Amino acid sequence: MAMKNSHLAERFGIEGMSGTDAGKLFDGAFDAIVTAATSGNEVSISGFGKFEIKESIAREGRNPARAETVQIAASNKLGSRRQGLRRTG
Repeated sequence: MAMKNSHLAERFGIEGMSGTDAGKLFDGAFDAIVTAATSGNEVSISGFGKFEIKESIAREGRNPARAETVQIAASNKLGSRRQGLRRTG
């Protein structure tokens, strides 16, 4: 099940928050995580997880449609690791 911003707001106990306001709240939170991680900081949210930039090296790949070898450029990706998630039920 996909969780919408308004559903997240309800789960956090923010009553009466519109979907638009919830979107702004969570977009701002995720932007802050990405900004901190791209600055070289590890972002840790207690009971949820850690976010950090992971480097992906350049490598060869395969185009399945044409069976050609292609070069895949090195890149940086936002990675996450969960930690201490609470059990429900």
